[in-house]
Amino acid sequence: MSNLCVTDLPAGFRYAARAAGIKKSGKPDLALIVADQPAVCSGTFTTNKVVAAPVILTRERIRSGLCQAILVNSGNANACTGDRGLADAQRCAVLTARALGIDEQLVAVCSTGVIGVPLPMGRFEEHVPALAGELSNAGADEVARAMMTTDAFPKVAVQRFTSGGRECRIFGVAKGAGMIHPNMATMLAFVLTDATLPGPSAGLLLRRAVARTFNRITVDRDTSTNDTVLLLASGAVGAPPLVAESPDGEAFAAALEDVLQTLAKLIVRDGEGATKLVRIQVEGAASEADALAVARSVATSALVKTAFFGADANWGRIIAAAGYAGVEIDPDRVRIRFDDVPMVEGGLGLGAEQEVKATAVLKQAEFTVTVELGLGAGSAWYYTSDLNYEYVRINADYRS
Repeated sequence: MSNLCVTDLPAGFRYAARAAGIKKSGKPDLALIVADQPAVCSGTFTTNKVVAAPVILTRERIRSGLCQAILVNSGNANACTGDRGLADAQRCAVLTARALGIDEQLVAVCSTGVIGVPLPMGRFEEHVPALAGELSNAGADEVARAMMTTDAFPKVAVQRFTSGGRECRIFGVAKGAGMIHPNMATMLAFVLTDATLPGPSAGLLLRRAVARTFNRITVDRDTSTNDTVLLLASGAVGAPPLVAESPDGEAFAAALEDVLQTLAKLIVRDGEGATKLVRIQVEGAASEADALAVARSVATSALVKTAFFGADANWGRIIAAAGYAGVEIDPDRVRIRFDDVPMVEGGLGLGAEQEVKATAVLKQAEFTVTVELGLGAGSAWYYTSDLNYEYVRINADYRS
């Protein structure tokens, strides 16, 4: 989605973005999201043991439950940069706070791009103050573009819901195309709402939504050092505080999950060089955890993903990936279908005629592979992309 209408966006937030010269391309690479007042904030972060400096800083700051500004840059991850990286991240927050006239502890800093290179701090010293003077409620589109690295297109999503009789809005913006296997979140995602959301409810509902969306996507089985998802609630529409276990809380939870799911699918669809978006659906597992393990195993298999690229209905790769997922499998009970085309029954292929039909399915831009295990009621899904030549080309010279 692009060309957002101001009426789609939650009240109480402003946006700005510009080209600061962080990227060699000269494209927009620095952005600012600001709440008119300190907003209730919750977040989830990378599970990688190698953690970027901005994640260390932001993770600690949002423990207060409040955030008013997010400064985000692309082109440089500020990861594996030691004490200098931490100092640079803090300096970015100081610059932002001074430009906005707010408490430095209310500033979150996020970065994405090349690992192991110090931030060009002169660019931030020059451009952060200017960003503060360009804030408007119409700049969300440009923020989405300034966050991009190898992304082919910006990723935004909006949703509306009712709380306390008032219409509230949720806006999500994300970036990500490579290094996508979060087990937490995605590369970067910021979700804003004008609902009134108490801190405990914000954390609970965000974690639930992330578990069912960003935690179920993969492009290349690489978890970034910088993964961050932040949820900010301005309360600007004046609705009463949401309670998680209530009808209004459930309406918010559904809208939040819809926004995150839209962003998650856009990320997989944009997987570096990807031409296909594939849902791996597992049914009949002994438990939901087993189903998720099988779905993840199939979704991350390089052999399965290359078969998707070639529209090769090679179901043997799928049943093999299911078999090494580390959970209970009885191959004699396995059934596999591509969309509504059966390919495997009782662990055995159904022949050449079905393969022709399945190949036609695999030539589509989006389809579902269903694996039925016949062992119980457990079900789960994962979204994945195909793997092709373009992915290798992009990542072979990413730093150049």
